Amino acid sequence: MKFYITTPIYYVNSEPHIGSAYTTIIADIIARYKRFMGYEVFFLTGTDEHGQKILQAAREAGKDPQEFCDELAEKFKKLWKDLKITNDYFIRTTDDSHMKTVQYFVKKMVENGDIYKGRYEGWYCVPCETFWKESEVETRDGEKICPQCKRPVKWVSEENYFFKLSKYRDVLLDIFDNDPEFVEPDFRRNEMLKILEGGLEDLSITRTTFKWGVPMPGDPDHVIYVWVDALINYVSAIGYPDDMERFEEFWPADVHLIGKEINRFHSIIWPAMLLSVGLEPPKKIFAHGWLTVNGQKISKSLGNAIDPRAFVERYGNDVIRYYLVRDIVFGKDGDFSEENLVKRLNADLANDYGNLLHRTTAMVKKHFDSKVPKPGTLQSIDNWLLERYDETLETFISLMDSYKLTEALEKVWAFIADVNKYFDGTKPWVLAKEGNMERLGTVLYNTLEALLKVSLMTLPIMPDTSREVFKRIGFHESENKEHLEKWGVLKSSSPVSHGKPLFEKIDLEKFERVVRTVSVEKETNMITIEDFSKVDLRVAKILVAERIPKSKKLVRLEIDLGDLGKRQIVAGIAEFYKPEDLIGKLIVVVANLKPAKLMGYESQGMLLAAQYGDDLKLITIDGDITPGAKVS
Repeated sequence: MKFYITTPIYYVNSEPHIGSAYTTIIADIIARYKRFMGYEVFFLTGTDEHGQKILQAAREAGKDPQEFCDELAEKFKKLWKDLKITNDYFIRTTDDSHMKTVQYFVKKMVENGDIYKGRYEGWYCVPCETFWKESEVETRDGEKICPQCKRPVKWVSEENYFFKLSKYRDVLLDIFDNDPEFVEPDFRRNEMLKILEGGLEDLSITRTTFKWGVPMPGDPDHVIYVWVDALINYVSAIGYPDDMERFEEFWPADVHLIGKEINRFHSIIWPAMLLSVGLEPPKKIFAHGWLTVNGQKISKSLGNAIDPRAFVERYGNDVIRYYLVRDIVFGKDGDFSEENLVKRLNADLANDYGNLLHRTTAMVKKHFDSKVPKPGTLQSIDNWLLERYDETLETFISLMDSYKLTEALEKVWAFIADVNKYFDGTKPWVLAKEGNMERLGTVLYNTLEALLKVSLMTLPIMPDTSREVFKRIGFHESENKEHLEKWGVLKSSSPVSHGKPLFEKIDLEKFERVVRTVSVEKETNMITIEDFSKVDLRVAKILVAERIPKSKKLVRLEIDLGDLGKRQIVAGIAEFYKPEDLIGKLIVVVANLKPAKLMGYESQGMLLAAQYGDDLKLITIDGDITPGAKVS
């Protein structure tokens, strides 16, 4: 049996964070589960490295775009390694093999009559690399903005190649009608259906305003739209078209895991592209919700684009994996809260699971010389436990196969509660005191066996923890699904190891004090009117403006500050203003800033500007006023 699972390929315009890690961890859990159930799995992840946004990010960093991509791709690879992700391949869209496949794929679309040349006019969002209709863009303060990221869009008018997306609307509707589980969850499917029912417009698939991309076959003045390039990774990674035997082994993909914001590309555009070249669409697209951090959207400006390694170092890899599945309902928006993580660690992992293991192995060590005891005749309470397990396993497998990971884990913890109830109900400490060793052996054996079942079911989610439990309860075989299917896998006399608690509890009061302290420290970033009065803001007139040689970003300005005299400042605005357009402008500068040198030029102040997304505007004065006037 084959199983092919993919994550989205991550855009390398910034470093990976807990949001991108979330999708990859979920994919890893599903991949590990399928391997455990006997599937031959191909698990794909990677990086998306073309497009205007990457080019701009590289320029801002002062780097060649390939060098920029190489550095960021390595950071993603290292993070996945640190998080113990078991992907089988890491694809990069700058790989030669992928770029050749993209050209082959698009050429095939051309040959099949699905590509034509036309003129595109409309709104384009550079950060999202997305085209929007007039009816889709929003307006804020008289400016058109992207309905997704809320940043300004640009009016684009240029000659492009177009894909006849509209041609596939009825075929796509049939797919949605015939397979209600093609897109999940249901509410994401309904969003896509609404788009289809409203009609599809043909898709512009090339750009001519930059060169960082895959050249259009037969017309290298055009580069292929980054989304078309990116989507093709799912087939190029498994051999299309050069190794069709391998490709046909795994295609169609069993599931594309994606974030909800890219659902339209995967659920409508990608299937249409595949149909255009005669390939089957994927079996399923699963669009999960967004991850916030303490109720806020993940953002570098908010300082919450956290590296998950910080939490792994603090709490352990398995705790993070458990928390992401248990506390965030897979498919819906969820919030990453360290406080909630600590509560889950203390209650679910340390109390419910870890303490059960700890007290069981302690009794085995004390009364059975640290060896798995031999079970005796089963009583009604023992049979009740076995029945609870049979029902748990059946439901667990059904939920995991349906990607209802949160519900599956809840089912496992309900069984842990049953095992704790069984342990307390049989009162093994009383049996030991009474010298009823046969009955005690049966109770402890069943508890150890139940712990084995729990560790097997949670193996894909908490692999390191499960293997530690295996060692402690005397299970030394190569685990497989058959060990889940029958009761009595543990062998009597196998060595049992009683060690330190499986999970260390966190002092919640101490943790909350630390959180409060951090909050206070954040509040201390607020300034008073006295602090503000220390900043000397003045009106300055630009007299001279010229680019600094060998710099893409810096402009040298000579400014008039009236009574304060003339000064030189250096500003990183070359990508937004031509030097000749700056002369004569009245701007606002910080006049009492300590001088600094930039590329050998002394800057004796700092101008003020506003930046939103990829747009930057100088703070200028409305009307005429004498240079040197104080701003207050």
